[in-house]
Amino acid sequence: MIDESRRQTRVRDAATMRALSHPARIAVLDRLFSGEPATATELAEVCGLSPSATSYHLRALAKAGMIEEAPSRGDGRERLWRSQHRGLDVATGPERGPAEQAADRELATVFLDLEEARAREWLARRDSEPYEWYLASASAGVRLVATAEELRELNERVLALLEPYARRSRPNPPPEARAVDVTYRTFPRA
Repeated sequence: MIDESRRQTRVRDAATMRALSHPARIAVLDRLFSGEPATATELAEVCGLSPSATSYHLRALAKAGMIEEAPSRGDGRERLWRSQHRGLDVATGPERGPAEQAADRELATVFLDLEEARAREWLARRDSEPYEWYLASASAGVRLVATAEELRELNERVLALLEPYARRSRPNPPPEARAVDVTYRTFPRA
């Protein structure tokens, strides 16, 4: 199901979550969520695989309904792929069955690993970045004391602050804009 206000796909079933649970597939989706179609060869560069291995992942994503073939750019010899979606909304909740909960945990682990790898990659290259980007970047941790209702309200407010800058909300960003990863997590401590 697509949330038309954000063009995000709601993923609640175990089969789709399992289809997404691979770093190469997430990299492909991230690229195709831009709205620009791409070939297996172009997407292979994004996910670090061969074009034939990438084609395998493209077929799996198509079978899961996440991507589709796009019209050709020219003579029709190249096979283009696109996604009508611009993001994912993945959650099962405690009311779902064990298969959905296990698939949700598996997919969340893939996302956590990717976020960690991106943060480490930034740490490795931040000293060679332009000074303005070095200063603009941040990493912070804050321990809060909140009720469940207060935490839900805080999450809604923070996500509302981020939304105007989201790629899906900003088709024509300023020329000096760069893609920026923001990781936001809230969870109760044990």
